[in-house]
Amino acid sequence: MPNKPRRRTDGFAEVLAALPPATGTGGGQRRQDPVAAGGFLDARGRYWRLARGPLDRRPARRLMSGADEMTRGGWGGGWHEDFPDDLVPVLLASEERPAAWREALAGDHQAYEFRAAGGLTLLYLDISC
Repeated sequence: MPNKPRRRTDGFAEVLAALPPATGTGGGQRRQDPVAAGGFLDARGRYWRLARGPLDRRPARRLMSGADEMTRGGWGGGWHEDFPDDLVPVLLASEERPAAWREALAGDHQAYEFRAAGGLTLLYLDISC
């Protein structure tokens, strides 16, 4: 039985070159959820690396008062308005922490610890509906 002639296709590079340009202004690692990405850049340009989590209530409560920074994500809001196309969490002021903690306890949430250079710690509350 004779072999069927193979149909020649363009190489992968030619196929990619033929695609229309990508749209959107954001990009990079910050477009992912901070937990899924394993870290994030805050508005000051400091990189926070996921250290551990999800945390039980007791270590999360200790971090709520002892962490250098705190933020919330998910449905709890807290995305920085200066970066509309990227997921940059807003760092909460110390007086905002108790209200964010109560909001997390009232709903479904996960707590994560992030670390930055210099031994800084951050509590990230991922709040969902």
